[in-house]
Parts: sequence; C-alpha cells; structure tokens
Amino acid sequence: MIRRISTKLLLAVLVAVAVPFVAFAIFVDRQMADRLAREVVLYSLKGLAADLSSQVDRNIDEHNRNVRELADDFTCDWAIREQDQAERTMRNLMARKLNTAVANQPGSDLMLLADYAGALVASSTRDAQGRAVASGVLEALAGRDYHSEPWFQVGLRGEASVVGPHRSELLPPANPAPGVHPENYHFAFSAPVFSERDRDQPIGVLYSLVNWRLIQDEIRQPVLKSYFQGLVGPEEFPSAYAWIWDSDADTIIAHEDPRLYGERVSGPKIDLPQMVADARAEDWGLYREYTFRGKRKNAAFKHTAPAEEGGFGWVVGVGIDNDDIFRAVGELRGLLFRATLVALLLAVLLTLVVARRTTGPILALQQHTRRVAAGDLDARVEVRTRDEIGELGEAFNRMTAELKEKRDQLVRAEKDAAWREMARQVAHDIKNPLTPIKLSADLLRRAKREKSPDFDRIFESTLDTISRQVEHLREIASDFHALTGAPKPSLEEIDAGALVDEVLSLDAAWAHERGIELARSGGGGRVLADTGLLRRALLNLVSNAIEAMEEGGRLEADVRELDGRVRIELRDTGPGVPEDVRPRLFEPYFTTRSAGTGLGLAIAKRVIEELGGTIELVPAEPGPGTVARVQLPSHRA
Repeated sequence: MIRRISTKLLLAVLVAVAVPFVAFAIFVDRQMADRLAREVVLYSLKGLAADLSSQVDRNIDEHNRNVRELADDFTCDWAIREQDQAERTMRNLMARKLNTAVANQPGSDLMLLADYAGALVASSTRDAQGRAVASGVLEALAGRDYHSEPWFQVGLRGEASVVGPHRSELLPPANPAPGVHPENYHFAFSAPVFSERDRDQPIGVLYSLVNWRLIQDEIRQPVLKSYFQGLVGPEEFPSAYAWIWDSDADTIIAHEDPRLYGERVSGPKIDLPQMVADARAEDWGLYREYTFRGKRKNAAFKHTAPAEEGGFGWVVGVGIDNDDIFRAVGELRGLLFRATLVALLLAVLLTLVVARRTTGPILALQQHTRRVAAGDLDARVEVRTRDEIGELGEAFNRMTAELKEKRDQLVRAEKDAAWREMARQVAHDIKNPLTPIKLSADLLRRAKREKSPDFDRIFESTLDTISRQVEHLREIASDFHALTGAPKPSLEEIDAGALVDEVLSLDAAWAHERGIELARSGGGGRVLADTGLLRRALLNLVSNAIEAMEEGGRLEADVRELDGRVRIELRDTGPGVPEDVRPRLFEPYFTTRSAGTGLGLAIAKRVIEELGGTIELVPAEPGPGTVARVQLPSHRA
C-alpha cells in the first residue's frame, strides 16, 4: 500500500510539477524574459518622465505664483508712487522685500520692479546666497529703459507672462569660461502691478529672473540613475538620463551634455525626426525605439503645462540604453535553468521520502478536518512527530482553538463595529454646523472691530445663525442619546423650497468667506419628511459643493415640482467629479479629500432613500461643475 501511494505521488509530482515547471521555464526564457524586461522598464520610463515633468511644473508654478503674489503687495504700489525720490523709504523697503524673495526662492537670481514709464523703481541687491550684487550691475539696471522689453509691454496690458530660456542682458555671465554653461542661461516671469486706487490700470511690472541651473539640476537627479541600479549591479552606473525640449518639441534646451543646447532633434547633427513626430502626436507616451551615438535606446516623454496654464509647454524625456534593459535577462536565463534542474532532482528525491511519512498523518488530519467542517471545534490531532507533518498537526490544533476563540470575538467585534459606525456618523453630522458657527462669529468680531454701521443687523443675523446651528447640534445629540437602533423619522409636511433657503442662509457666511455666490431659482414644493434629517442631508450636499470650489465660484439651488415629485438641484462651478471615482461617491468612508470621514454622501443617500426619494451626482452641462439632484415624492401626489 505504501509503495503504491509513493509511486502515485512520484508520478503525480513529475506530471503536475516537473513537466509544467520545465515548460514554464522554456516559455519564460523564449517568450517572456525580453518582453517582461522591456515592458517593466518602459513603464518605469513613463512614470519617471511624468514625475520629472510634474517637478518642473511645480518649480515653474512656484516662481510664477510668488511673482504674482508679490506684485499684489501694497509695497509695489507705494514704491512706484513715492514722491520723495531723495528719501526713498518705500523703494528701500521694496528692495528689501525683493532680496527676501530672491533668498527664499530656489534658483532666483534677480527681481526688479519697473514703473509704467519703464524706469527702475527697485531691484534686489543681493543674490540667493546673500552676496551683494556688483555696484556696476546695479547702476546698469537703474539706467536701463525697460519700456521696450516684451515682458514689460505684456505687463502694461495687465497680463502676466513667462519668458523661456535665454541669455539675459541684465546680469553678467555666472561662468565666463568658454563653452556652454547652464548657469549662464535664465528663464523669467513677470506680473503687472495695479494701483490700489484703480485695479484696472497697471502702473508697473514686476520681473523675476531665474537661473537655468534650477532646471538643469532636475534632469541630473540621482534618482534617474538609482532607479535602474538593479539592472546593472551595485558597482556599475546605468545609462538612464533625461532631457528637455522646447515647446516646438524639436529644440534641446536642457541635456546632460550642455553642448547640445539649441540643437534641433530633427536636424543633421542628431537626425531623429521620428522622435519629434512622436512628441508632437501625444501629450505623454513612449518614443519609438531609436539609435543615438551608436546605442539602441528606449525613452518616454511628457509635456509640461502649456502657456495658457502659465507654463512653457516643454517636452521632458527620460531614456535608457537597451544594453542595460536586457543585461539582467541573460543572468535570469542561466539562473532559471539551474533552478529547473535542481528543482527536478529535489522533487524526485523528496517525494520518495515524504510520501512514506505523509500518508498516515494526512489521513488522520483529513478525518479531524471533517469534524471541524461539521462544526466540532473541539477536534484535536494527536501529534507524534516533530517534522513538518507534526507542525501541521500542531498548527491544525492551534487553528481549531483560535477558530473557537475568534467565533466569540467576531460577535463582539460586530457590535463594536456598529458603535464605531454610529460614532463616525455623529461626528460627521456635528462637523457641518461648526463651520457656519465659527464663520458667523468671525464676521461679528470683524464687524465690531471695524465699527460697521450694520453691526446691529449683523449681530441679530449672527445670533440667529448660531441659535439654529446649536439647535441642529442639539437634535444630533438627542438622536445619539436616545439611539437603540436607527431612529424613526418624525415625518411632517414641509416646504422643500423654504428648507433649501434655510440651508443656504446657514452657509451664507462661509460661502461669502470663500468668494462663492449663492443663488436661488425655482419655487418650492411640499414633501413629507423629517425636517432635521432632510436638513442634514442638504447641508452635507451644500458643504461638499462649497469645499469643491476652492477658488470661489457660484452655487445655484433650484427647487421645482415636476410630475408628482419635488426636484432639488444644487449646481456648483467647481472642477467636477472625476469619472473613475463617481461610482463610489456614496460608499461609506470613501472621500476624495484629505480631510473628512467619507460619510457625508452615504448619510445623505440613506436619508433620501428612507424618504422614498433618489439622489445622484452628475456633471453639469454645460460644465464645469457638478449637479447634486435630489427627488422626493410630492406630498400632494
């Protein structure tokens, strides 16, 4: 009997393990090794290109934003309009602020402010390391007429601008040595300065000059090399490198070899027109395999933000030699066949030995497993050996004991989970009233501090808002205190239009603080609902819409009675909901924001459906924005 089982087990191992293993090894060697290596590396190249493009965009956006924010500083206006040229109080203050901005912005070399006539008002007098700018350079800056500069003309039209890589005449070369040096190039940002008295008329232009070394250093980051270190071994350096082309997708503006600056990729020196065509065809993708300097290569590219988004529209590329991609394939091939041979020998030998010691304990384990499957968690295997089978028996005994314990724990865990869910829901409901309470209090404090003539009206409105929100919090606390299961709603006939107006008034101060216009259209409609629950659901939807419009916007509420149903629509002008996350919006704990519990929409959906209604979030047409649509049965239907 033992021999028969051993023979069968040996044959089974050879058929079920050895033969497929050999076939798989051959298949991996011939079909998958090269393909897998290529696909993994190409996928990594695309990711690195996207990461590098994003980092370049972040650098550009940071400088662009800083210039615009500084242009809005009142010091610029005062410095330009300063009458006493001898004292220069505001202009000196402006120079100190420019020095601080240069020191705080990586790569910044110079910032200057020119008035509407093109005359210098103030400039930074120190570089990013705190060293004084040469007096001759400062004198040249002061005596220069900026009126003819293109960036100045754009600024006088009230528009910000970006200037691509160039050799600036405002500063002497940082590296006077012969050859092409990235530190001798700059790119720039400008923003108009408006008078505090007339925000429509530019009175000057703020200009920031950034050293090109900032961009050159991005493409020389060690991560490009270290990312592919595993392909070539710890003692070698992979061939991966990056570059940047201008917005024409043809002119090199950053490369590990600065001698290629200004070269055209489609030109005779490089002669890779297919790469230009690939970069112009898509925003993000892979180049066709190509040869450069005698090496077969693969590369990926990603466009930076275009000019209409405040960027330059450059093309960031990341490439690697094919020799590095496939170097590990040869090592994998040898390792795979050696492992196959060893595995076959071990499979035969170990099968003969293990089969003789496995049959009896396995049968016993099978019997006890059936007892456990029938619900007998007191079943225990008698352990007679200390080998793997013995350990399996001990593990089986531990498993049955733990299953018995876990069964009891599961009941307790389900109860705890129910209470945690309840606590999260209450915490989420409490959060919504706190925001309008705080904003209303801040509005009242500001009105008193500024001695507003409308203080009495604001005082009464604020107290009314706080009182209603406190009453809302009282309802939530009462529900939680009395909760033994889901609370039964207290249904009454209410005017949906009036309730929407109340919700909008509760969040009016918050919306005003964020620069959001609240609008109301339509009439109303009578519905049978619990006022508190429906108010909370609508507050969740309004709060989500306000939070979505970070840059301000418009929120329009429309209430209408159509075909026996009351429809409530909340239309915002935010960025909208991505299509890939829309199916999960009403799932508990799912949220697209860094803050929040993810219960708001789930709670709103439950409340609406308990009232016999429906709720959905759809894209606004025409966009941008989102429409939250709630439909409830009309009470007169």
